[in-house]
Amino acid sequence: MGSGASRVARRSAAGTAALAVLACGLPFAGAAPAAAAEHVRTTLADDDVRFQIDDTSCSFPSDPIKGTPWSLQRIVLDQLWQDTKGKGVKVAVIDTGVNTVNGQLKGGAVANGKDYLSKGGTGKTDQVGHGTKVAGIIAARPIDGTGFVGLAPEATIIPIRQNDDQGSGNVGTMIKAIRYAADAGADIINISQDTASKMPPLVDNEFRAAVEYAQGKNALIVAAAGNNGADGKIKETYPAAYEGVLAVAASDRNNARAPFSQSGKFVGVAAPGIDMVSTVPVGGHCVDQGTSFAAPYVSGVAALIRAKHPKWSYKQIITQIEQTADRTKSGRDDFVGWGVVDPAAAVNDDTTAPSEDGPKPDQIGAGGNSADVEAATLVLGESPQERTERYALYVLAAGFAVVLLLFGGGRVLNDWRRKQGMGNNVESTGS
Repeated sequence: MGSGASRVARRSAAGTAALAVLACGLPFAGAAPAAAAEHVRTTLADDDVRFQIDDTSCSFPSDPIKGTPWSLQRIVLDQLWQDTKGKGVKVAVIDTGVNTVNGQLKGGAVANGKDYLSKGGTGKTDQVGHGTKVAGIIAARPIDGTGFVGLAPEATIIPIRQNDDQGSGNVGTMIKAIRYAADAGADIINISQDTASKMPPLVDNEFRAAVEYAQGKNALIVAAAGNNGADGKIKETYPAAYEGVLAVAASDRNNARAPFSQSGKFVGVAAPGIDMVSTVPVGGHCVDQGTSFAAPYVSGVAALIRAKHPKWSYKQIITQIEQTADRTKSGRDDFVGWGVVDPAAAVNDDTTAPSEDGPKPDQIGAGGNSADVEAATLVLGESPQERTERYALYVLAAGFAVVLLLFGGGRVLNDWRRKQGMGNNVESTGS
């Protein structure tokens, strides 16, 4: 999701209960089945619910950013890519489209996709820039003049334009987009959007069915957790909270939850979401923040895992990412899930195929197994080992003292004898 600070939402009291879905702060209002969709649209219109995007001070094209972003500085890319760069993996980006004029998204990086806002479109139009940023974090090709590159720079993006800055998309187009991505053979489906309020049961069922349809084709859905977490309230957002979807929160440079990142029991893992550099339409880069840009970070990692282990199920990939995440406690929490994704560990710590049942708590932090830990025996006072060590120290000290005594005594005796001899010589000379 885009910056919580840079997104403005105005809701009436009744409107907060209506359905709205935000793409990185970009709304798509409405619902799926015809009757329900009409009802929700009417409700939104009556309650005057609108969402806007503040100016992010990013022009298209923009200047290139030459340095390496902090989110990539923490990765040894040669280690990350020692086996694969994601070649052959298809990642669907359901968003505002993906611009292919940017030099880092050329050369086969982006295939033809689908446009649900413009008839006959291929998804390669992005008037907002959000989808182009998401795609770049996943699969931007390396290019001279910048240290920015996608985490899976040989993966292929399937662009699906489903929303814009006017909130033209709705749950109906989202459902179609998910099904299209699954039918197009997407291995990973990135959704940097979330519901802003509770959906009617009929809509919820249709939305859930689309998610399950994609999962039935072994597609891993990675979704942003949302940017409304500043109030500290735990709540569910969708599709992130659906069963089997990998929900991604945003973390900062210290691996702590970004203040805006939504918390909840559905959060699976966190990823960098502050000051995220990525590609923008026509050329160059911009910096943005939000769970919208944390999600593709994880999608890029997932693409590498899928390329390396094409037979693993989407559930196994989720387990691998969560189990190898960097954390300071043995289990998960509602802020960063199982921890902050560790790309190199997720891709390379793979000697054992992960379970489909999810990760297990560790001994302390990432790695280890609590079953392998043997509890220490409680000893009151001095232990036998400590006593032995103390006696040994005494013997060593005593031996050292004897050596000093013998050495010192010998020197004193020699000095005394020498003085006695000198005294005798003086007496005989003086007589």
